[in-house]
Amino acid sequence: MIYQPIGIIIGVLGLIIAFIRFREGKSSLRMLSFWIILWSLIIVVSIYPDSTTFFANIFGIGRGLDLILILGIVGCYYLIFKIYTMIEQVESEITNLVREIALNNENNTKEIKKNIEEKKNKE
Repeated sequence: MIYQPIGIIIGVLGLIIAFIRFREGKSSLRMLSFWIILWSLIIVVSIYPDSTTFFANIFGIGRGLDLILILGIVGCYYLIFKIYTMIEQVESEITNLVREIALNNENNTKEIKKNIEEKKNKE
């Protein structure tokens, strides 16, 4: 079938890219492990497409494709949740940073005004 070689090629390319990103320091060991498992599963499913039906029957799901779709949807929801929490964290850090910068600017402005007043009084 046509999807088997395509799935294998995509899986191997995914593994290569995951290793390159890890070696360049753009990915953690945890993420490398995640991608190795995911791309390896894609390769295995491409080589043995009936394996999805076997696992679907274990979980009480009718077809292998249904299992893949359910796992994909659950995975997407997990990623959305993870991204949402990351955005909230970054938003909080930005708010704290802006407050700190504003306070520093206020203190610097007061010091500058004080220095100007002292110079005027000396003259």
